Amino acid sequence: MNAEECATQETEPTWCKSSYSGSEGGACVEVAAGPGAVRVRDSKDKAGPVLSFSPEEWAAFVEFAAQG
Repeated sequence: MNAEECATQETEPTWCKSSYSGSEGGACVEVAAGPGAVRVRDSKDKAGPVLSFSPEEWAAFVEFAAQG
């Protein structure tokens, strides 16, 4: 998932569900990119905790995860 695809100029973040999430409701995450931060949450617990990363930290994580 590309964080820039989810970025908006709105005050409320736009959450994008992972393209790897299945329709069975299993382990799903959502990402919202905004100015200076990329946020990640559990799509099944929208009111639950949100992790926040700098764009550089998120890019490093995505690059590492893509290596398998």
